Amino acid sequence: MTAMPQHQHESSAPTHLLTIEEYAALGETESGYTELQEGRLLMSPSAGRPHMRASGKLFMHLENQLPEHLEVTQELDVDLALTAPGEPGNSRRPDLVVYERATADRVEDEGRMFPAAEVLLVVEIVSPGSRRTDHKVKRAEYADAGIPHYWILDLDDPVSLLVCRRTEEFGYVDDQEATGVFRTDVPFPVTIDLDSLG
Repeated sequence: MTAMPQHQHESSAPTHLLTIEEYAALGETESGYTELQEGRLLMSPSAGRPHMRASGKLFMHLENQLPEHLEVTQELDVDLALTAPGEPGNSRRPDLVVYERATADRVEDEGRMFPAAEVLLVVEIVSPGSRRTDHKVKRAEYADAGIPHYWILDLDDPVSLLVCRRTEEFGYVDDQEATGVFRTDVPFPVTIDLDSLG
């Protein structure tokens, strides 16, 4: 997510809370980037140049180092499945999503939105106006949805990466806040020069 979401106020906006199926049927909107929170359609302005550059560079770091069975995608709609089918839904579009390659093929064949239960890692890049959303709201939603790993990239100097791991009892716990060169083996081996992302 790039910036603080705003409620859509256009005459073409739905007049009721949307289910995941109704949201998916909307397709891409001309009026901006959208997500779904408790059935409400959200949108925010396009990401700025620093955000887009960082997203592209981080994508390449991950793409070049992921094990063969994993795949990374930018801005993939994810069904958080926080409500029962037919109820107002929740969908987010993280800046980066890592998942099993075989799962992606199956979900695509089934023609449905990517389920959070199949996601290994989501990454959000903090933008002006999104700090609280990324650190509080999405952190809680992604943990409730069962996504095992959540990284928050902050481009303020020094560039930092907050690495969160989901636990059954406490939601996400902070594993580390990295600056400089980030190395980990969890959830997969990767080395990232964070300064190169800024």
